[in-house]
Amino acid sequence: MDLLHHIGIGFSTSLQPMNLVYCFIGVLIGTLVGILPGLGPTAAISLLLPMTFHVPPVSGIIMMAGIYYGAMYGGSTTSILVNIPGEAASVVTCIDGYKMALQGRAGPALGISAFGSFIAGTLSVIGLMLIAPPLANVALRFGPPEYFLLMCLGLVLLSYLASNSVKKALAMGAFGLFLGTIGRDTFTGIPRFCLGITELQDGLGLIPVIMGLFGVSEVLINVEQVLKRSLLTTDKIKNILPNLRDWIDSAWPIVRGTVIGFFLGILPGGSAVISSFLSYAVEKRMSKHPERFGQGAIEGVAGPESANNAATGGAFIPLLTLGIPSNSVMALLLGSLLIYGIVPGPGLITENPDLFWGVVTSMYVGNVMLLILNLPLIPLWIKLLKVPYSIFFPLILLFCLIGSYTMASSTVDLGIMIIFGVVGFFMKKYNYDSAPLILAFVLEPIMEDNLRQSLIISKGNFSVFLVRPICIMILAVMTLIIFLPHCLKYLKQRFSSVEKRRSV
Repeated sequence: MDLLHHIGIGFSTSLQPMNLVYCFIGVLIGTLVGILPGLGPTAAISLLLPMTFHVPPVSGIIMMAGIYYGAMYGGSTTSILVNIPGEAASVVTCIDGYKMALQGRAGPALGISAFGSFIAGTLSVIGLMLIAPPLANVALRFGPPEYFLLMCLGLVLLSYLASNSVKKALAMGAFGLFLGTIGRDTFTGIPRFCLGITELQDGLGLIPVIMGLFGVSEVLINVEQVLKRSLLTTDKIKNILPNLRDWIDSAWPIVRGTVIGFFLGILPGGSAVISSFLSYAVEKRMSKHPERFGQGAIEGVAGPESANNAATGGAFIPLLTLGIPSNSVMALLLGSLLIYGIVPGPGLITENPDLFWGVVTSMYVGNVMLLILNLPLIPLWIKLLKVPYSIFFPLILLFCLIGSYTMASSTVDLGIMIIFGVVGFFMKKYNYDSAPLILAFVLEPIMEDNLRQSLIISKGNFSVFLVRPICIMILAVMTLIIFLPHCLKYLKQRFSSVEKRRSV
């Protein structure tokens, strides 16, 4: 009964006219962002984040959440029609989706992508509603030591999952922690690393940093290279609704993709990307005709598209219940909540039930809106793909400049944005992942406060992290994550050397 009561509170919030408008704006922008190669949900939220500070927190978070899961919908369109993934999680869709389009079956590919995304998105929201409240109750037992170690665990997980190079990811995490220390010490009030610049005493602004890393750097990286655009496979899409055979082939891939995506979405890291690749591998392994994959198998579209949309629902669980973002988009949402004065965590559900349940139920509404948008508006998205990039990227740069300056009317913020635009450019050029940097930058003040509170409680004794049961469990998981890959690599080398000796 409590769950039904809370769902009623959520729908009464999400169905308010203002929230419906912001939900629609979010999913529409998200779809556009997913369709346009070179952008992504992180860049879009970075650009639009300053605009949300003039609206109620619930409306702003609903819109940004809509951008996130809307981008997952839109990314499939370019993957299928142009063989260019509009969003990183849609890379796998190119393999069979584009082949289907070349065979004249672009309609069923787009249709099953939209329906699979809708089904997976809806089921992931149900999972979010069922899992989040019990997890928040467990998290109420956490004190400062548990929170500090939990955030360390999030950084370690993200560093090991979000990048091909663990060393680079850890370096970015350390850099993000350093950036978070810039400004006045919250305990003593002493300025740190401010270089005599008064504006830096309040710390680096989240908006200039993320706009530089994701907006300006995107413009710079695309200005440097010659953008080659693939030709559309067709200007006319027919038979968007999948036939019975398509549904039979896609039913179980959609279910399996939903389960894989939802549970991987809870883990820190590039969950939507990982889940789509894993879903494709599972479907190919379980198929009776694996040779069809890569040649236009509809299962290769249904599974990954369901997985990446389900991952978005799962990603909200650690953010809303523990205050731990699982990826760069969630880190931005965490930063925006903190700017609103709302601390996500176990107390969020009880202290701000309208925000929690309003955001959750808005995902139901948003998924319906996306289904309605994606099917009839496909001809419009096709025309949009023909607009030259030379028009889009100057507009992105303009929005970055306006967004950074209007937050505090400070030219220092413009300088910070440009500096981090150059930093982001070189990070992308040399394959440094920005997710650990953003996550560490956002978490640093909370981590520092919890570390200091823990040491105050224990009178400076670090053993406080070794005597509490939950702390011991978290430390054990961190140790396993850090050392298990090295142990497996060592054992593999030993076994291979033994096999060579036997063969000799």
